[in-house]
Amino acid sequence: MSSPPFLESSHCSLTRGQKSRFTYKHLSLLSQYSTASPLRVVAHIDLDAFYAQCEMVRLDVQPDQPLAVQQWQGLIAINYPARKYGLTRHVTATEARKICPELIMQHVATWKEGDEKWAYHEDAWKHMGTHKVSLDPYRMESRKILKTIKDSLPDTQRVEKASIDEVFLDLSKHVYDLLLERYPELRGPPPYDDATENLPRPTTTALDWQTDALIDLDITASEDDDPDWDDIAILIGSEIVRNVRKNIYDFLHYTCSSGIARNKMLAKLGSGHQKPNAQTVIRNRAVSHFLSSFKFTKIRNLGGKLGDEVVAMFSTDTVSDLLGVSLEQFIKNLGEETGTWLYNTIRGEDKSEVNPRVAIKSMLSAKSFRPSINDFPTAVRWLRIFAADIFSRCVEEGVLENRRRPKTINLHYRTGQQTRSKQSPLPMSKTLSEEMLLNSSKLLLAQIVADGRAWPCSNLSLSVGGWEEGVTGNQSIGGFLVRGDEAKAMLDSEREASHISDRQEYEHPYKKRKLVSHRSSEDEKLKIDRFFSATDASPGSGIEGHTDSEYSTTDQGHEQVTMKKLSPPIRSPVNSKEAVSDNIPPSAQHDPCGSVHHPFSSEHPNHKSSSTLNLRKRNKASTVPLTVSTKTVIPPQHQFTIESFLCSRCSNETLIPIHQKEEHEDWHFAKALAKELRDNERIQGEQAGRSHSSLERPKIAKAKGGGRGRPSNNAGSTSSERSSRVEKGQQKLAFGRG
Repeated sequence: MSSPPFLESSHCSLTRGQKSRFTYKHLSLLSQYSTASPLRVVAHIDLDAFYAQCEMVRLDVQPDQPLAVQQWQGLIAINYPARKYGLTRHVTATEARKICPELIMQHVATWKEGDEKWAYHEDAWKHMGTHKVSLDPYRMESRKILKTIKDSLPDTQRVEKASIDEVFLDLSKHVYDLLLERYPELRGPPPYDDATENLPRPTTTALDWQTDALIDLDITASEDDDPDWDDIAILIGSEIVRNVRKNIYDFLHYTCSSGIARNKMLAKLGSGHQKPNAQTVIRNRAVSHFLSSFKFTKIRNLGGKLGDEVVAMFSTDTVSDLLGVSLEQFIKNLGEETGTWLYNTIRGEDKSEVNPRVAIKSMLSAKSFRPSINDFPTAVRWLRIFAADIFSRCVEEGVLENRRRPKTINLHYRTGQQTRSKQSPLPMSKTLSEEMLLNSSKLLLAQIVADGRAWPCSNLSLSVGGWEEGVTGNQSIGGFLVRGDEAKAMLDSEREASHISDRQEYEHPYKKRKLVSHRSSEDEKLKIDRFFSATDASPGSGIEGHTDSEYSTTDQGHEQVTMKKLSPPIRSPVNSKEAVSDNIPPSAQHDPCGSVHHPFSSEHPNHKSSSTLNLRKRNKASTVPLTVSTKTVIPPQHQFTIESFLCSRCSNETLIPIHQKEEHEDWHFAKALAKELRDNERIQGEQAGRSHSSLERPKIAKAKGGGRGRPSNNAGSTSSERSSRVEKGQQKLAFGRG
């Protein structure tokens, strides 16, 4: 029945302060697609006799023309004009033609043995042994319909494809947006910022449902009652679905029926309530009345074994009779989970969500052979049909866009009463193709044949499974390569950078020779000498006025300053096995280029009040002693750069690059630590030798306070021995040693 025409009520007609029974929290849950919101709106769209409609649209048949879709000798779809003659899917094609002589019998498309694509064949029903049914034409039309539905809704809308001809829509968010647009009083925050506050009553008191099939209200409700926000939400949902159905018919010429309710279960029951080409609305106040007339075996998941069990258990198949059964009885007979679910279901409760995409787990293409096939080439021709059939459905799942793809392929083979199967992985490094499926299935078939006793074959099927989400954004190795002019430019830039790096390495800053401008003024020269000299030396550590540098004039008239090495005092190594390079750190040795570090005199631990230095002169084998006075200290005039530092601990007093200073000091620390460890080992070895040389061990007298026979600190040893002995775990500390 239809409600009275739409009337807009004025605010003054409402009782001041009247509130809705719904809260701001319920409204907020509506925007979140929450199944807990009592304002939720779900729709179910079901195509009318879909296969028959596809053939009617393809053949351009008039809407009142009886038509049935034939598969071999049976009927799989009958349009509504043909149903008026009493035709059902349980009659054969021959019987249907007798009942309705005007009936158009259209056989489904088939794959013919040896063909690479399905087609419509007039005499396909005569060639069951060499043809295979194809539903690809209907799948293609289903994709078109789904696209039209999505194009009619906002991008954020949740759309679930339930089957080839069924779609669920969760309209909650769309309804929420339209509610705020049409009713500004809902936009503000709740009073006192309390979400449990009730909403104001709707300003609309009469609703226009147009041509919708409106389910009558429950006995406890009346049409004279003012509508609440759940009625407004359902009304807006019906407007949305009505527009979707109109677009499907205008663009694709298909009719469909729909149901609008608060959950998926009620919406699905509603879409089949007034077929064909109708729209059923189930308001919250009409749920009990709507379900009371149903057999619960019509409800999803209650039409199989569970439904038969409930019928046998309670001796009824109607919802109205089961409403009197308590929850405790359901739980006692069916278990807590199933009993609770059934108790809520017959009362119209369903918390299942509308999933935007229900991922399939496998795809199967099969054929039963009558008579059986007996050779490998015949089986391969059918495998080609299976591969093409499966690949066309894989395309629908998005394998070409790499959204999803299967990981495994399975071949099932029946000979006599025995069924065998083989499985193999699909190459994940290659794009899935029809040829890949065919080649993989041929290999599996060859394995079955190699096992023996493969013929005759009465049934053959091919399937793919193990579906996983595709990885997006990956590139092949070619995507990381550079070609053409870009590669040449990159190569040139790398060569230039390499030359610059080599030149910088050759001309290291601390190896560069410094150019100093020649100035005649003595004052300027003193400033330069003072800049390149070291800090003042301690008394008794300087070298008297020695300068070992020579000047050479360049083409530009500048003086090029080069420094020559001042030889350290000649000394003998402490250990003959010790190489000279072991006493000189790597940073103080000659570098590979042949350049040497330059000396600088400073305080040395071996220097005394007067000392003799042996200086090695260039191109001379003899040494010249030089006595340095302690009274006169003249700082040496050897030039060094600010990138260098002078190590006073080295015997040859060498200039070290500043970036090697830390490493150089670590070298000295390691050498000192190694020497100390060697000294300790030598001392311990001497003590061990003395203890072994003694023929009799000294007796240990138990001293008071030793405890458990432990010797006291002074038992069995003299004071001199105690002072020189190093106990285990102890180490002498050397103070004042360099």
